[in-house]
Amino acid sequence: MTSPWLRRILVANLTLQILIVVTGGLVRLTGSGLGCPTWPLCEGDSLTPVIHEAMTFHPFVEYGNRMLSVLVGVGALATVWAVRRWARRRTPMMALAWTVLGLTLLQGLLGGITVLTRLHPITVMGHFMISMALVALSTALLLRDHQGDERARPTVPLLVRQLAVATGVVLVAVLLLGTIVTGSGPHSGDAEHPARFGFDPRTISWLHADAVMLFVGLVVAMVVATRLLSGAARSRDWWGWVLLISLAQGAIGYTQYLTGLPELLVLAHMLGAAALTVTVTAGVLTLWDREAAPAGGDSATDQPQVTAQPR
Repeated sequence: MTSPWLRRILVANLTLQILIVVTGGLVRLTGSGLGCPTWPLCEGDSLTPVIHEAMTFHPFVEYGNRMLSVLVGVGALATVWAVRRWARRRTPMMALAWTVLGLTLLQGLLGGITVLTRLHPITVMGHFMISMALVALSTALLLRDHQGDERARPTVPLLVRQLAVATGVVLVAVLLLGTIVTGSGPHSGDAEHPARFGFDPRTISWLHADAVMLFVGLVVAMVVATRLLSGAARSRDWWGWVLLISLAQGAIGYTQYLTGLPELLVLAHMLGAAALTVTVTAGVLTLWDREAAPAGGDSATDQPQVTAQPR
């Protein structure tokens, strides 16, 4: 048995990686992206916002997000320490933990570049996509702690695994197109000097919606497949959650498009993107098992059990 603190730290790390997405969205949606106009300092020679009569709330929103990013870094560092001290599967988990820490540090550097480039939409896009990668890696790290020490063996046919991976790839495309939609819309992060891609927001929104429809179709196929295959018991509920969140995301997406992108709906959409990243990552990874193979079986075989459930 490992220390219960390992799981607590892994959960805290994942929570912080999701929370920084939400606070980053608040910075953008309130036009506070340049509330602290420089980096790593906030304003002039001060590390914190400078109080004066003409100041607004924007510096405090941006500075709050910076302080949370420091806490995210502490969480990533604590994750490396906890895995090194308590994890039984130290080698694979350490690789994941170090990757989370490295990307978290890169995220902080990119945040500084984003400020120095006056919120250029390409750097903002990269900022968000790295956050999604960190959410996925943190999810994988948490799932890995619950697995055994055996070599990973598939529990569903190759076609289903390929379909799951394809669904994950399409999700990346959906997220990427979503950032382009945001980079072409009204929420630039700085109301005074907005930096935009210059694409037609309606055209990009349609492309994003088309990718979402493809994604939902693949998710439905995964839900059906995991319901039919007895070996997919561990991933069945995850894909059910993916479908529910996808439908909610679709409803929010169309509503915000038709209502002029209200800030609260955009923020909910960003939180939903993080939730989709968690559930799709879990849905894909749980199609492999690391428990000991049944008696007479071979844990390294690529011939999973595919018996359909009795009806």
